[in-house]
Amino acid sequence: METPESIHEFWFGTQADDAAVAAEKSRLWWAKDGTTDALMLQRFESTLAMAASGALDHWGSTLRGRLALILLTDQFPRNMYRHSARAFAHDELARAWCREGLELGVDRQLRPIERVFHYMPLEHSEVLEDQDRCVALFERLVQEVPPEQRTVFAGFHDFAMRHRVIIERFHRFPHRNAILGRASTAEELVFLREKGSSF
Repeated sequence: METPESIHEFWFGTQADDAAVAAEKSRLWWAKDGTTDALMLQRFESTLAMAASGALDHWGSTLRGRLALILLTDQFPRNMYRHSARAFAHDELARAWCREGLELGVDRQLRPIERVFHYMPLEHSEVLEDQDRCVALFERLVQEVPPEQRTVFAGFHDFAMRHRVIIERFHRFPHRNAILGRASTAEELVFLREKGSSF
């Protein structure tokens, strides 16, 4: 049985320095690796199913529990179900836990590197209002981290802005169209041939 603590350690490791965590875990977070995806599917699929069914809603009463729910429903499916519509199937759940956490102000009690992933469901949203809020949250985060870590967190802010630009232009992420069975417009097809059009 996975716990908020075991999920946290898997995703963030055990280092106390946020910049060190980002360096150590960047491959897990951003690389597209079939072996990692398969391992995550094997380990976390049953826990994700429990979260999706509401069986783990009580986790949301703690900081680490809420963050674990967000990771399970936002980040983990993107590995576990890569190139499948199931990768996005739990996004609304993740956004709900994210938004509720923001309304309660609990995100401010997290470590900066944890806040990155608390905010990520908004970055994955195809709603411009969510994107605007996400960029603003990352702007504030960059200002609040220690000066020696700002370069790392400025990178997260840059990616948030790049996501927002796409939603402002297309009102959706064109690279999801084929996976979700959506027809791409001519403009989107041109865009998809550009470097950096997919995440």
